[in-house]
Parts: sequence; structure tokens; C-alpha cells
Amino acid sequence: MSSGEGPPPLARRQCVPCRGGVPPLSLERLASLRGQVSKSWEIVDGHHLVREIRRKNFREALKLANAIGEVAEAQNHHPDLLVSWGKLTVTLFTHAIDGLHENDFIMAARIDELLADEIPPRDSH
Repeated sequence: MSSGEGPPPLARRQCVPCRGGVPPLSLERLASLRGQVSKSWEIVDGHHLVREIRRKNFREALKLANAIGEVAEAQNHHPDLLVSWGKLTVTLFTHAIDGLHENDFIMAARIDELLADEIPPRDSH
């Protein structure tokens, strides 16, 4: 339980609607939020977050994409998901501001949590 100091961890926060009109995150804020998500996330050009997640096959990558889709629907913040054989590439940025918003880091943290909670995939043979 939190002692009441500081905001809750990103994975416990809710995405808030972003309709534009706000600037993308500053480099200082990006650096602060970067430390609160997995090191597997890469900030690309200060504009978007990308993470490549390896899986055993296409089916497992698709299954993960669907699980992330459920989180995205609950948060009303939707990443770009590229499913290919043995991997899923997740790209996060806020289209309304054409850059990174705190919501992107909240989603990244929630995806980190989903990955930490999952049971390693097994062959279905």
C-alpha cells in the first residue's frame, strides 16, 4: 500500500482523454517517465515508444496482441500493433498531439504488467 507520497505507479493510473491542444512531453518529462517502464521500450526521435516482443510463433504473437487490445480498449488508448511470425511490435504515441503523452507511458507500464503476469507460452502439441 502506498504511503501517500507521490503519484501511484503508472500501471495503476488511467489514461485520460487527449483531444490535442497540448504539447508533446518535454525531454525532461520523457526522461522521468522512461525510468518507470521496462528498459525494453525504446523512445524513437522523442516521438514514440517502440517495443518488440518475441514469441514462439505467429499464434502466440497474435494472442498477445489480442490481450494488449483488451487493455487498450479498457484504457481507450490504442497502440499500433504489428503481428508477424514470432514477434509483436508495439508502437505507442498520441495521434492527437503527434507525439508522446503521459498516456503512452501509462499504456507501456500496463503492457509491462501484462507481460510480467503472463505464464510463459507452451507448445499446444
